[in-house]
Amino acid sequence: MGVTGPIRVVVAKPGLDGHDRGAKVIARALRDAGMEVIYTGLHQTPEQIVDTAIQEDADAIGLSILSGAHNTLFAKVLELLKERDAEDIKVFGGGIIPEDDIPPLMEKGVAAIFTPGATTTSIVDWVNANVRESAGA
Repeated sequence: MGVTGPIRVVVAKPGLDGHDRGAKVIARALRDAGMEVIYTGLHQTPEQIVDTAIQEDADAIGLSILSGAHNTLFAKVLELLKERDAEDIKVFGGGIIPEDDIPPLMEKGVAAIFTPGATTTSIVDWVNANVRESAGA
């Protein structure tokens, strides 16, 4: 299992939320920074997202959630990654997530949460600094 080449990120919109402008902006920023980005589109189930990440040999999954279902959907993605022995795929997310919900999500294994106002530069910098960090890439 090599860790050469660009970082591969699946950007996904889980659940029923139909607003994807932010996800597309993040996907483009990551791509412009030299990463390979797989955008799954709207209305993805956690199973579809995890399947895509594994099939695409992704290093990370970026979830964009505006619907308020972040606690359920993040947890399900993390649970499925564990079941599939794919916990090396880092999960980060953003959207409308109340401050009080962030610590419990991170305790469950979400690596980072970006709330409204986060810059694309800060997200790109975080991915570059934290994805594959243990591999020295």
